[in-house]
Amino acid sequence: MTDQQVCLTLIVPRQLREEMFDYLAEQSDIVSGFTASRTAGHGGEVRLYTAAERVQGHADQAMVQVILAHDEAVRLLDRIRGSFAGTRLVYWTTPVTEFGIID
Repeated sequence: MTDQQVCLTLIVPRQLREEMFDYLAEQSDIVSGFTASRTAGHGGEVRLYTAAERVQGHADQAMVQVILAHDEAVRLLDRIRGSFAGTRLVYWTTPVTEFGIID
């Protein structure tokens, strides 16, 4: 076990955005907060759901970032896999060397 902090990044299709926000808010034993922003998905594996996305050539998505301990990220990902199976969410983790609040 390690308490090394990581940033878990999730790429969420526009259609699942609010559902993911609600889901993460329910995971209060692991997630104390998160940051989300709009993003555009490009590439052969990206699903373009609407005519507008096909014309634009990219998918409207949300990027959600959560800072948490590595072990908690593993637990959260296991939960997400169960709750969002089949949705092809993209994710990655990166080490966080420093995290804080400037007060």
